[in-house]
Amino acid sequence: MSICIIICQKRHTAKQQVQKDVLRWLPDEKIITLDKIGDGLTFLRKVGSQKQRAVIQRDRRPHMLAEVAEFMPDDEGSTGTLKVSGFVRGCPLSVNSLVHIPGWGDFQMSHIETTSDPHPLDKGRAVRDCGMETDDSDTTRVLAKADPRIQESLQSENSLDPMEGEQTWPTEEELDEAKESLEAKRRVKRVPKGTSEYQAAWIPDELKDDDDDDDDGETDENSEEEIIKMNEANSDGESSRGDEDADDYETITVTEGGVDAQRYDDKMDLSEEQETLKKIKEARTDSQFPDEIDTPHETPARVRFQKYRGLQSFRTSPWDPCENLPVEYSRIFQFANFDRTKKRVLKDSKETEGAMPGWYVTLHIHGVPQHLWAARRSGHPLVVYVLLPHEQKMSLLNIVLKRTGPIENQKPIKSKEQLVFHIGHRRFKACPIFSQHTNGTKHKYERYFQPEATVVASLFAPIMFPPCSVMAYSEMKDGSQELVATGSVLSVNPNRIVAKRVVLSGHPFKIHKRSAVVRFMFFNPEDVTWFKPVELRTKHGRRGHIKESLGTHGHMKCVFDGQLKSQDTILMNLYKRVFPKWTYEPFVNAPPSLFSNRLTDEVME
Repeated sequence: MSICIIICQKRHTAKQQVQKDVLRWLPDEKIITLDKIGDGLTFLRKVGSQKQRAVIQRDRRPHMLAEVAEFMPDDEGSTGTLKVSGFVRGCPLSVNSLVHIPGWGDFQMSHIETTSDPHPLDKGRAVRDCGMETDDSDTTRVLAKADPRIQESLQSENSLDPMEGEQTWPTEEELDEAKESLEAKRRVKRVPKGTSEYQAAWIPDELKDDDDDDDDGETDENSEEEIIKMNEANSDGESSRGDEDADDYETITVTEGGVDAQRYDDKMDLSEEQETLKKIKEARTDSQFPDEIDTPHETPARVRFQKYRGLQSFRTSPWDPCENLPVEYSRIFQFANFDRTKKRVLKDSKETEGAMPGWYVTLHIHGVPQHLWAARRSGHPLVVYVLLPHEQKMSLLNIVLKRTGPIENQKPIKSKEQLVFHIGHRRFKACPIFSQHTNGTKHKYERYFQPEATVVASLFAPIMFPPCSVMAYSEMKDGSQELVATGSVLSVNPNRIVAKRVVLSGHPFKIHKRSAVVRFMFFNPEDVTWFKPVELRTKHGRRGHIKESLGTHGHMKCVFDGQLKSQDTILMNLYKRVFPKWTYEPFVNAPPSLFSNRLTDEVME
């Protein structure tokens, strides 16, 4: 009886372990044990009730898995026409739309040819579905030709005019003022005869006395000679003492840690270890003391933080989203109403005239570079996606990301660090900035993507209508890619304000009821006067303001809404809007598999 109990306990433990491993990859599935005949029926019933989940981002766009692909080079030789044959899936396919080939880019179609189904279940029905009234199954006809007037353009960026927004030509009054200021700067200088104005500019006003410099050089040379003689005398004394013990000792080379340790160190990258350690320490400091920085001593605080501003309330204080925009914003597109445009585009995609789903057609894609076709691996599947309107244009994408994998393997990811993104059918590299996933018009900037955290990544990329799944990979030095986060597209909104916060801290020096003398926040009275309008707060919840400056070393008298404690810390919050950099790289090599070697090893275990 005891043996049966032990076997049942081991079976239950093994089932729980297998269930735990399976939940990492299939969270909605359960393990079924086949001990009885009834368990087999339960398993078959579960298999029969399974439904195929719809992939919305794929079903809303026409796509095709190429069964036959052929490249026809043009007369120039650098580009050509790619003929792709296959079955249309998803929505109706229009010849005036753009197509995207993962890893290759966006292209236009010249025309679409249709033919009968090469693998028909009902031959007569296949011919009728394609609109073919002839009995010859090999006959092809042109289904549609592209109309240049309504065909989607390949333009992905706005044309930038560097002179737009510049001031007009100066007026006559401004020119006269500039001429007078130039004449006022002219001065009379005594120079030898025959000297031009250019040569006179190089002649110094007064000749320097070189005798003092020569004397200083002689004293320096003498002092250096004395130092060299003293060093030689010391070295001779030490060598004479060392020669007496030279016969009693010998020198050998010993490797500490043995041969195995040396071989292990040769395989390790010391610089990478130091960078990872530094990043972990900075991320831990940022989590313990978020956004706190020290006020610099050398640079005035009003200069160091001149781009920052104070907010009475981070949630309700106004902030114009169109002020002080970088030049990259002139290259992107923005929707007046993104949600309304999305509904219209998705509705029109279902009513498009063209090749219907299930038809076997041949797409003629022109302008394909020949080197992409030459670099294609044999046997590698070729998938063609048809883009919805506006999806070739650049804008600012906001993506919700969540860390994946075991927490012990999750390393902090610094903001603006390069990642490889798989967004729907697109694959590219970019350096996003991270912010908190909160409601409101302003969102706090996150310096690190911490383990087990959820953030919003903002980056410049082509428009993608949600819902759309996202996978973020970190590229290793050997070229492999490791999955670090998953998520979905949140919005396409360049007006999303990401505010970077810095916290200046000070300490109470003297406390008297509601007032206190604070020091170490600033180090000169000008900075105290500059930041006087900004509200103060403490770590114990008190709020106050600067009343006046005391002395010349940055002490200031502050008034709060309650009694301060001696161990309290006074804080000042300053904010600055940050923008992502233009780091979009569309051509990225596909990973060897969807999972890195580390994840594959975990699955095998």
